Amino acid sequence: MRVSINHLKEMKKKGQKIAVLTAYDYHTAQIVERAGVPVILIGDSLGNVIHGFETTIPVTMEMMLMHSKAVAKGTTESLLIADMPFMSYQISAEEALRNAARLMQEGHVQAVKLEGGVTIASTVSRLVESGIPVMGHIGLTPQSIYQLGGFKAQGKTFDAAKKVIRDAKALENAGAFALVLETIPSELSTYITKQLAIPTIGIGAGSGCDGQVQVITDILGIFSDFVPKHARQYTHLASLMQQAIASYYEDVKAGNFPDVNESISMEPAIMAQIEAATL
Repeated sequence: MRVSINHLKEMKKKGQKIAVLTAYDYHTAQIVERAGVPVILIGDSLGNVIHGFETTIPVTMEMMLMHSKAVAKGTTESLLIADMPFMSYQISAEEALRNAARLMQEGHVQAVKLEGGVTIASTVSRLVESGIPVMGHIGLTPQSIYQLGGFKAQGKTFDAAKKVIRDAKALENAGAFALVLETIPSELSTYITKQLAIPTIGIGAGSGCDGQVQVITDILGIFSDFVPKHARQYTHLASLMQQAIASYYEDVKAGNFPDVNESISMEPAIMAQIEAATL
């Protein structure tokens, strides 16, 4: 049985921290679930870490559906949440409803995540009223990166912090079951977490949140050129992968791969028959 949004609410009540991790494909999703992570986010960060875009803005609904399906096939227990990509929910509540329904029906996820606060609260209400669980996302919102002027911390001044707090309360009142707080001061995220009855999931927002979410390529050290301040690398897969690939390359060049154990053999009599027949 899959983890439900009610499980997350119970975890907050009990003071149990909630671990969330991204996954974008079948095999990675299997590994994440087997490690015990209760919530998997199919994030539009796939635009950056899988497709090589500079931002998440080029990510489309079709891309989100493709990756969501793959993750769903690899899991049976984790709660799956899919990001709604840029302009899939901002045009109208009806458009948002149609796209969110596709992610659930075709992508086989159990919830969706939307970026924004007060301005999208009515859309969140419409989705929730239609039976679609919604996670909110406030603070640094990557889909608004050009409006924000870059990947900058949010909520650092009194007025900016007040806006983040208003956004958080508006989304809770709209029916969101949880909130991602991204790149805001830890003091502010702790304050918001205490103010809300729903779980907060931080990324670059300190340890005072009810849980944490990270991009899997960051914690595995697959991206070696840039490591976000909020990420902790638990291994360095990029260098390990490069070493393994280089070893394979050298073995092929030297004729050491494949060897007899990695090849299929034939009965000598049959081979002799083939050679005699000069086929």
